[in-house]
This record gives sequence, C-alpha cells and structure tokens, in this order.
Amino acid sequence: MNFTTLTAQPSDPILSMAASFASDLRAEKIDLGLGVYRDVHGATPVMGAVKQAEDQLLSEQASKVYLGVEGDPVFVSALQSLIFGGGSSPHCIGGFQAVGGTGALRLAADLLAVEQMGRTVWIGMPSWPNHAALFKAAGLETRTFRHSDPVTQTLYLAAIEAAIAAARPGDAIVLHGACHNPTGIDMDAATWRHIGELLAARQVLPVVDMAYHGFGVDLEEDLVGFRALLDVVPAALLAYSCSKNFALYRERVGALFVVGSRAGVDLALSNMMPLARANYSMPPDHGAAVVRTILQSPQLSAAWRTELAQMRTRVSGLRTKLGSYGQAGRIDLAPLGRQNGFFSMLAVTPDEVATLREDHGIYIVPNGRVNVAGLREEQLDAFVAGLAALGR
Repeated sequence: MNFTTLTAQPSDPILSMAASFASDLRAEKIDLGLGVYRDVHGATPVMGAVKQAEDQLLSEQASKVYLGVEGDPVFVSALQSLIFGGGSSPHCIGGFQAVGGTGALRLAADLLAVEQMGRTVWIGMPSWPNHAALFKAAGLETRTFRHSDPVTQTLYLAAIEAAIAAARPGDAIVLHGACHNPTGIDMDAATWRHIGELLAARQVLPVVDMAYHGFGVDLEEDLVGFRALLDVVPAALLAYSCSKNFALYRERVGALFVVGSRAGVDLALSNMMPLARANYSMPPDHGAAVVRTILQSPQLSAAWRTELAQMRTRVSGLRTKLGSYGQAGRIDLAPLGRQNGFFSMLAVTPDEVATLREDHGIYIVPNGRVNVAGLREEQLDAFVAGLAALGR
C-alpha cells in the first residue's frame, strides 16, 4: 500500500530536454525542442487580441459558476463556424469543449473504445508521440505505418494506401490537419480526397488532429484538404486545439467535433457526456471565453487574424531561409523551405543529436524533430554550421 510495487517510467524526452536546456549556461544555446512559437526576441508573448479579450472579460464577467460537462456552447459554436464555415453541409456536426487538443483526442479515444473496443487505430509514423499513448490508454490497439521518409522529406502515399487496405471495417486512422507534427509534410486537397475515398470504401473512420490551424497557408486554405475529406466520408472526428493559433498554451483550450448523421452525432454526444464527467467533470472556462470573445467581435477577430498572419509569415520566412542553405553536410535543408508549420524532421541519429547538444548547444528532440518556429534569424548560421559539422 506504499506504491513500492510500481515500476519507474521513463521520463518524457521533450520535458527532460527542456530541463537540460534550462541548466545549460552557454549564452549561444539554441532550443528547438519545445513546440512553441517564439518571436524575434525568443519570447512567446500573449497575443494582443487575447489581452484585449481578457480585459473585456475582467470587466464584464459576472460569475465563475460551472460551465457544464459539455463546456461553453457559444465557444463551440464560434469555433465550429471558423472550421466548417457557415454554408450548408451534407453532414450533421456536433461539438464538445475539451481540455485542450490532447483532451479532445483522449475523449475521441474513449468514445471509439465505448463504441467498438476491438477496433484498431492506425497511426502514420513519425507522429506526435502522445497519439499512440492516448489511444492505448483508452484500451485500443494501435498499429503504425510510414507517413513519410525523413531522408527524402516526402510523403509516403503508398504506405498510407496500404495501411487503409489492411485496416478492418470499423478501424480508425489518425490524420494530421495542416502543418503535420513532426514532419511539416502536408497533403494537398486531391490527396486528402483520394484518402477519403479509400477510407469510405473500407469503412475506416478518420480522426483528424488539427493543432496548427492558420500556420500553413492561411486560416481558410489550411482547411481545404480537411473539407475535401468530409466531402467523401460518411463520418469523422476532429480534435481541435487553440494552443498555438491563439497562443493559449497553458489555458488548455480545445474541442472535439463529431461529423456524421444526425442520429450518429446525437448518440456520440450523449456518450461523450459521461466519458468527460468521469475524466475531468467539466472543462476550464477562461481560455475558451477568450476565444469566444475574440471570434464574436469583428474588431478582435480582425486583430487576431492579423497577428496570426504575422506569426505565420515569420515561421515561413525562417523556413525559406533555412531551405536556401541547401546542403548542411549530408543533410539537405532545401525541403524545409517547402514544408509547413512549426516542425520538420532531420535524418540524424540519437548520437548526432547528443553531439549537437554537447558540442554546439543545439537542443532538438532525440528523433530528429526540430521546432523551426523556435529559431531566431541570428541563430540560423550557427544551427546550420552545427549540422554541417556532423560526421566530420
């Protein structure tokens, strides 16, 4: 009864790296591990539109009473309009506030397990490490396939097609919305539609993780592929995060959307109520209230869109400059200029990752993921020089 029978678990590599970086006294150190946006000064500031929304809430909010298990319906409605648009749809759409994008994914996993425990969830690799953990924690089996090749930095479409062909009816597959984490390699609308047609024919459910909406091309273009998928599949789940595009990382703002028939969506929402209740009871309010306030105000919404565009332009500019370096030793940086979002994968070994850290003060995740959005322009030469020195 004193917990001594427990087995010690390995530490999270990203969190462990953050601790190592904090204790590194070198002034020239470079943190490309933690997945947050940083400005030209290396800071992750609160967005101006968020500050204004918080000021408005501070003066107008009259109560801190519970939201309810499903969260703030006005927040969910505003987010639904942003994602799905205001036009007619052949599908019914239902939304449910969740504790960040991670909470939305866990709620999706629990829902899938309640509906059909024996199903398998297919995950393209490389992927966000927490994907497999979330679905396994719900008691679901997971299987992997190759999403892309880190050497050529290209999508491995044949492997995706093969995975769908091997899946059983009722299985689910995790797809990334715009700005794939960790590769930055996105599918075009035609590929999204093609995959959707295969999923529909095989009766496999897409679970779309959209955590970087607005950091690809723009808010509207980043949804074109997802909407092409919805044109051809009978049902889908969408886990949405506001952590990055509203810079509300610590507020844990997200939602799970169910797309399908009216009867199916109603049943899903009915089952999500007790699942959420048993997990966290009710979601936090502040971050969702901020997003709701911004999206409901034409002035704040315009300000937010402008700030987001500036952030996106900075990240895409860093990508363009990195790509212009071409070869850094044996590593080809040119593909990074064609990719989207925060992350890219470099074909480096764990030993080389350790060398970058020890010899050059460059911190990247052991699997080779780099957070381009964490770079400053004055660090580019040092970063590329560190890569070029590998293998010498």
